[in-house]
Amino acid sequence: MNAGDRKSLSTIRTEAGNILQNKIIPFWLEKSVDTQYGGYLTGFDAGGSPTEDTNKYIVTQARMVWGFSYLKSRCRPEYRAKMETAAARGAVFLMDCFWDGETGGFVWKTDRAGKVLDRGKLVYGQSFGLYALSEYYLMSRDTKALEYAEKTFDLLQKYAADTLNGGYYENMEADWSPSAGGKYAGDRKSLDIHMHLMEAFTTLYAAGGREIQRRKLQECIDLLMKYMINRDLGYGYNQFDREFRRIPAINIHRTWNAERETGELIEEPTDTTSYGHNVELSWLMKLALDTLKKEDAEYTRIMRKLLDHSLEYGYDYEYGGVYRDGVADQKVLVTDKEWWQNFEALVGYSNGYLCFGDVRYLTALEGTWAFVRDKFINAEVGESRQLLTRTGEALAANIGNPWKGIYHTGRALAETVERIDRILAKG
Repeated sequence: MNAGDRKSLSTIRTEAGNILQNKIIPFWLEKSVDTQYGGYLTGFDAGGSPTEDTNKYIVTQARMVWGFSYLKSRCRPEYRAKMETAAARGAVFLMDCFWDGETGGFVWKTDRAGKVLDRGKLVYGQSFGLYALSEYYLMSRDTKALEYAEKTFDLLQKYAADTLNGGYYENMEADWSPSAGGKYAGDRKSLDIHMHLMEAFTTLYAAGGREIQRRKLQECIDLLMKYMINRDLGYGYNQFDREFRRIPAINIHRTWNAERETGELIEEPTDTTSYGHNVELSWLMKLALDTLKKEDAEYTRIMRKLLDHSLEYGYDYEYGGVYRDGVADQKVLVTDKEWWQNFEALVGYSNGYLCFGDVRYLTALEGTWAFVRDKFINAEVGESRQLLTRTGEALAANIGNPWKGIYHTGRALAETVERIDRILAKG
């Protein structure tokens, strides 16, 4: 690494760390904690003011618990007691209000006070519930949190595991029966949910250390590798039937894609791939394998392929950052840029440079960081805008919504800082 590269990395490390410590963490710590009912408020407009959207979703509530728990040891000392208190309020809300006392598992949605609005048992929601409580346990050593995380894991094995075809049914109703087909997706499987199960099982295994948790984590990795990634070209497929046959992707009820704001939808079903997802998958897979203390040349090859595909088709060499969606190895389909893909790309490219030393990943990290810093971050408010045009004009400037909290932004900056520290330490 030459002196110029070292200086560039040091600058990114300083800037990212400052935004994390002085913007992201204080914003959510001061504004999101619902001191009246518990849990968190996540609806904030472009100026950072609360909106009337106060319903609470298991995914975002859990991600907030995870974020405060994970960042507690990574924030400034004067914030740590408040971070632990904020995490605890959310963890209690998950266990008291989102847990279904009749059939077990986490319900999908409540109102602000915790009254259940949707008892659906989406595996996506279960994964983030157990992910959050596992991380909260690692931070607090609250054994009740680990108990609920492990109960959720056991319910997934009992009701959602497809013991015939492998993997998991993804969309379940209150009684754990599969949802209807079509837009309710009871007949579908996806890379998205199985990637996040891998992510959740990684943290659960770190917390619980049970053999069955280790095996199920390895199974998720293997399923992703076997069915859900084009291993020659290096991109993720989207949706599958129960037998893992690829099928055209559709917008599914109770998902971010279906609840995007007007103008954000891809109206026609098409087999898209998400460049940000692929880069996120690369670093999450590395984290999972490290947790398992496993090295494998084929896994490593695929992790690099995922990064290389994004650079060839999804990275914007003119303005920086990654585009939203494309079709396999064809021309990019949607050139808009969304916050979560670009924040995850920071981790993916810094992880790629750490692992492989390929200067192309450093170049992509530099360009993505410049776009995130200059276009996504609302410096006056202290968080990221949601959706931008290719050149950085705001299409959705809101700071938070029922799907957007501290998880992608806070995690990405913390993970990027840590990887840059490791790169610089190597010399």
